[in-house]
Amino acid sequence: MPVLNEIDYLEHAVQSVLAQDVDGPTELVLALGPSSDGTTALAQRLADGDARIRLVQNPHAHIPVGLNAAIRASRYPTIIRVDAHSELSPGYARRALETLQRTGAANVGGVMRADGRTPFQSAVARLYNSPVGLGGGAYHGGAPEGEAESAYLGVMRREVLDEVGLFDESIRRGEDWELNLRIRQAGHLVWFDPTLSVTYWPRESWWRLTRQFRATGAWRGELVRRYGRSNSLRFFAPPALVVLTALAVIVGILQLTGVLHGLPSLIASAVYLPLVAYVLLVLAVGLGGLGIARGPRGLHERLWTLAVLPTMHFAWGLGFLAGVLRGAGDTVDASRLGSQNTPLP
Repeated sequence: MPVLNEIDYLEHAVQSVLAQDVDGPTELVLALGPSSDGTTALAQRLADGDARIRLVQNPHAHIPVGLNAAIRASRYPTIIRVDAHSELSPGYARRALETLQRTGAANVGGVMRADGRTPFQSAVARLYNSPVGLGGGAYHGGAPEGEAESAYLGVMRREVLDEVGLFDESIRRGEDWELNLRIRQAGHLVWFDPTLSVTYWPRESWWRLTRQFRATGAWRGELVRRYGRSNSLRFFAPPALVVLTALAVIVGILQLTGVLHGLPSLIASAVYLPLVAYVLLVLAVGLGGLGIARGPRGLHERLWTLAVLPTMHFAWGLGFLAGVLRGAGDTVDASRLGSQNTPLP
């Protein structure tokens, strides 16, 4: 479990892990980043109270580095990746181990069920759970059990991780997708089991969500630079929306200044049509719950849904274009930094 500034979530996440009932010994290895909110002291207190909890350091707070440090420190043949911003459902580990055995897969994942404690977080959660929000990956919805492109978090065979070289520490976001690509390229199976469920708590503010999605988009752009069409087509929808919007602004300026007029202006106006359709989609989702299993409840949640959906798409799309054009570089997800917002080394 990589951990950074999770004072409000860590204890519940740890409890959900330690409550798992499996045959045989277990341990929980926490990879501690340089938290500024008291998380490290909390992690130490939890470790002092339960011998199954072990601590390793992740001084630069990079997720794949922390994951690799925790995996190398671990002692057992199955690795269950967990997140400090999530909670495992009862029976998760036992069911995942059974699925690993039944399918012969190298990695098994289930459904990420986002949830919220505030109107904003609830709006984000419903969009996480909707194909309109995050594009319809299997672990965001109700796909049937079967072979998968990737796995949310993942329950993995240690021997396969050692074979493919663990997580790529040069990738700051999307490291799970890239690892699963190498697992599949090595001839192993990645499996989706919809009976496995993990509760995920999204970012708590609009600004943190924006920073998260921009960083995630930038690293997806980097992965496109590295792996091309191994990436699903759904990843190209948000940047296409950004490009269309930019074209519409340019056309609008040319029309208002009279540079573009007559038949060429009429033809160019076609660029507005998909944007009008997008606005109608946002309104339908925000006001009526279209594309969401359970529509937004209450005025505040509806208003936040109207704001959050385009935020997800445009922040991700802008990050993606930057990542494709110049690479992700040292881009990190700064949404979990402390209140000082001090950049990580």
